[in-house]
Amino acid sequence: MLTEDNRRNLIQAAIQAKEYAYARYSKFRVGAAFLCADDTIIKGANVENASWGGTICAERTAAVKAVSEGCKDFIALAVTMDVAAPVSPCGICRQVLREFCALDMPILLVPADYPKKDAEDGGILELTVGSLLPHSFGPEDLELPRQPAGV
Repeated sequence: MLTEDNRRNLIQAAIQAKEYAYARYSKFRVGAAFLCADDTIIKGANVENASWGGTICAERTAAVKAVSEGCKDFIALAVTMDVAAPVSPCGICRQVLREFCALDMPILLVPADYPKKDAEDGGILELTVGSLLPHSFGPEDLELPRQPAGV
């Protein structure tokens, strides 16, 4: 469950993570932070590469760090950037979130001017994984029965 204290700490962790972004090319810094079930917070920042395909977004950085440290049970994710409006994760990040997160897990999209604005005035946008990626393909779909090849 996402308590008010956890929510505040998670948002601050995402803001801190953004400070380590390596956004040399786009100048678009992003920070992300996952809250794990054991109350651990795992942070990530975007890391760009001159070969654009080598770039990894903040959300995926945080997910890979968390999973590689044994955390696969997530409570929430906060994402922030240098834009004064909430910006949604990209398509690849959405699919990675779908792999590891419950469809009803909250995602907090935090504008750069947080905490100046309230939710009704363009502040934090709270969504879920399911609302970001409706009709998604997930791990459970690989367990569905299939017709034999060549039929």
